[in-house]
Amino acid sequence: MTPRAIWKGYLHLGAVTCPVALYTAASTSDRIVFNTVNRATGHRVRREFVDSETGELVEKDDQVKGYEAEKDQYVVMEADEIAAAAAKSDKTLDIAAFVAGSDIDEAFLDKPYYLAPADRTGDEIFVVLRDGLRDRDAVAVAHAVLFRRLRALLIRPHGAGLIATTLHFDYEVRSATEVFASIPDLRIKTEMLDLARHIIETKQGAFDPADYQDGYEAALADLVKAKLEGRTIASPKKQKPRPALDLMQALRDSAGPALESRSRSQASKPTSAVRRKPATARAGRRKAS
Repeated sequence: MTPRAIWKGYLHLGAVTCPVALYTAASTSDRIVFNTVNRATGHRVRREFVDSETGELVEKDDQVKGYEAEKDQYVVMEADEIAAAAAKSDKTLDIAAFVAGSDIDEAFLDKPYYLAPADRTGDEIFVVLRDGLRDRDAVAVAHAVLFRRLRALLIRPHGAGLIATTLHFDYEVRSATEVFASIPDLRIKTEMLDLARHIIETKQGAFDPADYQDGYEAALADLVKAKLEGRTIASPKKQKPRPALDLMQALRDSAGPALESRSRSQASKPTSAVRRKPATARAGRRKAS
C-alpha cells in the first residue's frame, strides 16, 4: 500500500522551492491496545466528565478549556480564541541555517518524519539538496507550521531521501547540570580502562533494529492468546542484578580469558580503584550527553 503523506508543502531555500511531503517515520499504532470494560457485563465503558465540586455530569457543549491562573481559579478559553492564537500555516518548510550535525544535542530531537518530493517536478532540486548535505556532512534547520504549531525541524540525508526530525524548544529541554552535578570526578586506573576498552572492542558490532525486540509487547501478545485459549501463563521470576563487590575482578571476568595472563601480573599491585577529586557540575544545557 502506498504510504499516505501527513503533510504537503514546499521546501524553501532562498529563491529555490521544492514541493515536498512528510510521512510518519515511527508509529505506535501496531501496539496492543486495551479498552476499559465492565467486569460484571463485559461491556466497554465510556468516559464522562463531571463537575469536581457538584459531582454533576457536564455535557460536551458546556466543556471549555481553562488555564489555572491561581489555585482553583481558571481563565476560560473558548475554542475559537485558541484557534485564533494558533500559528497560520503557509505550507512552507523554510530552511533557516545549515549546521554541523555534531552541533545538535540529541536531547532536543523529538519525532522523526520521512521527507520526500511531493511530485516529480521537485526531484532534481530535492536530490541536489540531499547530496549537498551529504557531501558537506551538514544538516539543515528549518521552520514550519505543523499541526497548528510552529516547529523547528532538523533535516538530514536518509537513504534515498531526507529525514526531518522535529526539535524540542529550548524551554522544553531541562538542563543536565543539576542532574549530573552529584557525579564525582574520578580518575580511573589505567588497567581498568584497558579492560573496559577490551570489552568494548570484543563486543563491537553494527546496529540492527531487528536485534532488539519489544519483550513487553510479545509478553502481552502471549497473554492475550493464552486468555483466548483458556490457558494461564506463569509469571517469570525476575532476578535483580547484584552489584559487583570487586570492580576490578568483575572487569577481568567480563574481559574473558584473553587477558587472564596480564591480569595475573597486575594482581599483586594495589587495586585501589580511584582517587577522588571534588565533584564539579561540568555538563551544560547544550551538552546533555
